[in-house]
Amino acid sequence: MSGTVESARERTLGIILVSASAAVFGLTGVLTKSIHADPLTITCWRGFVGSILISLYVLWRRQRSGGRDSLRLGWRGWLLAIEGALASIAFISAFTFVANVAIIYATAPFVTALLAFMLVREPFRLQTLAAAAVSLCGVAIMVWSGFGTGHLFGDGLALLMTIGSALYMIMVRAFRDTPVVWAGAVSAFLLFVLGWLIAEPLAVSAWDAVLLATFGASFALASILWTEGTRLIPAAESGLLGSAEVPFAILFAFLFLAEIPPAASMLGGAIVLCAVFAHAGRDWLMARQRAEDAGPILAASEGELAVRSREVRSSK
Repeated sequence: MSGTVESARERTLGIILVSASAAVFGLTGVLTKSIHADPLTITCWRGFVGSILISLYVLWRRQRSGGRDSLRLGWRGWLLAIEGALASIAFISAFTFVANVAIIYATAPFVTALLAFMLVREPFRLQTLAAAAVSLCGVAIMVWSGFGTGHLFGDGLALLMTIGSALYMIMVRAFRDTPVVWAGAVSAFLLFVLGWLIAEPLAVSAWDAVLLATFGASFALASILWTEGTRLIPAAESGLLGSAEVPFAILFAFLFLAEIPPAASMLGGAIVLCAVFAHAGRDWLMARQRAEDAGPILAASEGELAVRSREVRSSK
């Protein structure tokens, strides 16, 4: 029973971490629009600052654990790092073309659920798929006016990005004995190396350099929250919670750039947030109820153990 309570707590923590990561990832649009640099330069800086900060977090955790956390990636860790870098490249490249990125990425929960079932036989819940369907409708409303105007190649890249993100979520959960956060740092460093070789990352203004460093820091924070949270909840639910990034991006664009979203965006964003947080809230309430139900049973078990212990001592 104590294992059930611990599992419920882990699930609640995973929901909180992945939801928080979606909010931080929502800053991507604001920062990208504020930086006057090409996508590869942004990738290079984001990878450079992100890899440093994620590495510091990994080393801090390793010190707290007394050196028990291994930094050896193995083939699984390297596979995770390379796959994550490729997914990021597809993500950035998709925005180079006119692509329906938002509507395609909104299918991530379905793609993740299907691949998780096919690859690792992870069961999915109808509740999650229903919430994902509602979320997809909300995103469709947000981008309906621009749907159909995408470049075919850009849409293909967006689809690859979605599949890559789904595989990354599945691998993070499946490779629980692998230092997945450290693999994220290596992945970010690979992006830095690629950007350094192809772009001109030093040809930026001082203000853009500050924004790029901020972008890298937000990327590191979001990556840490997302990776740590994804390890604790099913991959399909991680994809669902991650879809909250879209309405968060609209909200931050309004707050920081004074971009007034159209009515369709506000309606669609509200639908996405309601679907995501209703699903998360229901899980949290169920976990809390299980913990409350388990409390009296645990107390009774502890009382019974205490009585038996006294009986043993008295018999001696």
